[in-house]
Amino acid sequence: MLNNNQTITITLNEYLYEMLDKIKRNPGIFLGKYSITRLRAFLDGYMSSREDLGLPPTQQEIKFNQFQDWIQTRFKITSSHGWDSIILFYSADERDALNNFFELFEQFRNGESATREEVNQEQVIESKHSLIPIP
Repeated sequence: MLNNNQTITITLNEYLYEMLDKIKRNPGIFLGKYSITRLRAFLDGYMSSREDLGLPPTQQEIKFNQFQDWIQTRFKITSSHGWDSIILFYSADERDALNNFFELFEQFRNGESATREEVNQEQVIESKHSLIPIP
């Protein structure tokens, strides 16, 4: 218990990317099942909870907020669909979309440009990673 002379210091940690790495390794524990829709709900809850606690956004959270624009640019989408809906639209199912999210997020995180040269259909991997062009 704190007395009147003690203070609590809160250090703002850059936790978001570490948490996303943990979710990538074991989505079932965090999301219940492999689902980009559940990931979006999880992240919305995370961000909302931090805001409710009065915590200012971290640099990673500020950067992650740019992911929406990056995805819209990548897929040439001008509508108001969220990044999760856009990725899901271009994926086979929820599981595929979740895998594609992590591939795309890694590209975003590494600073890759959202714009890409037009690629021939043969250059696109025709599997669960159909959104990811072969280098």
